[in-house]
Amino acid sequence: MLANKEAIANLAVKDIEAARQFYEDTLGLTQVASECEDVLTFQSGASQFFVYRSDFAGSNQATAMSWAVGEEIEQIAKTLAAKGVRFEHYPDMPDTQLEGDIHHSQGMRIAWFKDPDGNILSLVTG
Repeated sequence: MLANKEAIANLAVKDIEAARQFYEDTLGLTQVASECEDVLTFQSGASQFFVYRSDFAGSNQATAMSWAVGEEIEQIAKTLAAKGVRFEHYPDMPDTQLEGDIHHSQGMRIAWFKDPDGNILSLVTG
């Protein structure tokens, strides 16, 4: 039933304009639609995701969205850091080594960061 349908991530934010600036200017994404003043749609590769205003923004304490960036992870992390993105460090994760801003675990590399509302986002090698 849903196996051949596209899934869409939804990210709650408190300040829609701050979110627009972060996702467009900092992450370099393109806004493709604005359903109403409190909902934005961004294009990322072949997928899209919604950013919407909510009083519950920032309450999720788990990763909300990831980008599979493959071997470009170090360069993308450096570029984002140069734009002011601060990466999260989780040094106590089991079987994980932190090298710079990138966690290495079981053959995978992950770099976590937050948007202005505290949504946890990540870059992952795949």
